[in-house]
Amino acid sequence: MYDPRLAWMLVAPVFLLLIFFLVLPIAVMAAYTFFTFVTAGVETSALTTANWHEFLTDSYYSGFLLKTLRVGAMTAVLCGVLGYFPAYFIWATTFKHKWLLLLLLIVPFWISFTIRTFSWINILGEQGVINVALLKLGIINEPLPMLYNEGAVILGMLHFLLPYMILNVYVSLEGIDRTLISAARSMGCTSAQAFREVTLPLSLPGLAAGLLLCFVLAAGSYVTPQLLGSGRDALFGNLIYDTIMGELNWPMGATLSIVLFVVLGFFAAVYTRYMGMSQIVKGLGG
Repeated sequence: MYDPRLAWMLVAPVFLLLIFFLVLPIAVMAAYTFFTFVTAGVETSALTTANWHEFLTDSYYSGFLLKTLRVGAMTAVLCGVLGYFPAYFIWATTFKHKWLLLLLLIVPFWISFTIRTFSWINILGEQGVINVALLKLGIINEPLPMLYNEGAVILGMLHFLLPYMILNVYVSLEGIDRTLISAARSMGCTSAQAFREVTLPLSLPGLAAGLLLCFVLAAGSYVTPQLLGSGRDALFGNLIYDTIMGELNWPMGATLSIVLFVVLGFFAAVYTRYMGMSQIVKGLGG
């Protein structure tokens, strides 16, 4: 028999952890946005809206935010385009040891993300593998500028996020009843028509979940733009770091943090409203 008091006792520890590790830090940061910045490392609790006024009126911050959203969207779309086909291949293959393909997919997660990002410097740099090979083959006369630009940042994030997209799409494909495809083929559909009319529409929830996940992670990225980009390629996460750790301006850094949290939360809320969160949880192995 259902006992409400027992149910609340069971979920109480989880609620307490959420309040302590999630709600409380966000509440503290939100309160800091109204503190008064005096000088580097010094602020007072005198409440002010100056930080929000500065953010809303200075195009410097809105420019950073728009560039971050643009880079995040481009990365997510590229992950969707490049990630769907490997996921479809793993799902459709008759290879006996499909688990091996999935294992290869998650192997990169065993290596530190920072080390994987650093590896691109040895690939794209002036003395990197690509430039050295092209120079020795006589295709180019001087090294190509492939590093420290927006393209390198997107490539680095693509390398990091592509497995998340593939897993989300693969999980969605695994949920498709294959008899529907057989039925479509028996009614005269070609393989391409069966894919277009049955497989693709039914896999869209996984694709949408992957797009949201990649977009949120890319827009909140700090390490990749810091290592592979120049000062012009810094994103909002880098701006927050510089404001807090460089300028020691905690009130403004808190304001920027809350802005990024609200913006990314808005996209997550829109997705959840129409698609739910179950697909993302499945894609992450939940």
